[in-house]
Order: sequence, then structure tokens, then C-alpha cells
Amino acid sequence: DVPADIATRGRIVLWSGEGHRRKDIAELLGISLPTVDRWKRRYAEQGLAGLEGDRPGGAREQVPARVRARVIALTRMTPPDGTGLSHWSTRELAKYLKRVEHTTVSWHYIARIWREENLKPHRSSTFKISKDPAFAEKVADVIGLYLAPPGGAVVLSIDEKTQIQALDRTQP
Repeated sequence: DVPADIATRGRIVLWSGEGHRRKDIAELLGISLPTVDRWKRRYAEQGLAGLEGDRPGGAREQVPARVRARVIALTRMTPPDGTGLSHWSTRELAKYLKRVEHTTVSWHYIARIWREENLKPHRSSTFKISKDPAFAEKVADVIGLYLAPPGGAVVLSIDEKTQIQALDRTQP
């Protein structure tokens, strides 16, 4: 009446004591050679007590509700000045929380909250002006080209949007 992992560890020790090769033990039990070596070593060092430790699994540490609420609140706000961001990404929000608020959460966790709350900061319905310090000068340059193009010149405009993916790659 012992858990299967403890029984496997016991078999490793018993079969080793009977003279079975480690390769054969690993093959019979369906485990790796380093696993055989680990439990033989633990038994040699600690006896039977060494076979009981390191039980995998267990509940993960729960993220407090206040952290979830903070992620939602920050997502709904424009990123602070100095970040250079027009909206949050999961990775940038995770970095910000760690750097500024000393709260460590993974970007996967933030993405899960966004899915659950149907938050899509990249699809904001409001117009957001770039945080680029030279934005006004760049706009003036582009508009100036349209209003008074140089003689005989061709004006090309490229709109770079890094987060938009091509939906249909079959069209040129």
C-alpha cells in the first residue's frame, strides 16, 4: 500500500542489491539511467527516508486577487509616460509590474486574465498618439511632403504596424 513512485524507488534499490545492471533496471521500470542513479545514491546517503522525498506535483501558489485586479486596472489604462508604449503587451506589462511594483507574474498569466476578461488593449477604440519624442517633427515632415512635394520626386509612405499579421497570405 505505497504510492507507485515510492514502489518504483524501492524496486530500484532492491534490484540493484540483487545485482541487476542499472541499464536493465531502467528498461524494466521504463525510467532513465539518471533516475536509477539518483535513487540509488539517495538510498545510500539517507536509507529508506531518502526514497520518500521529492514528491512531484502539489498545488501551485495562487496569485492574490489584488494582483489580478491590478493587472486589469493597468491594462485599461494608457501606459505611463517614459515607457514609450501606446498600449500594453503581456510581456511589457509583466516587466512593468516586476520593475515598478515589485510584483512577479508571468506574461502567460496576464494573457489568461485578458482572455477571461475579454481585454484587448491592442484593439483600443480610442486614438492614441505616439510617445516618440520626435513625433511632432516626423508628422510635420510627412505632411510637408504631401503638401509641397519636391519637383519630380516620388513620395512613398510605409505604415509600419508590427502587431498586425497578414490574415490571408495568398494575396499579393
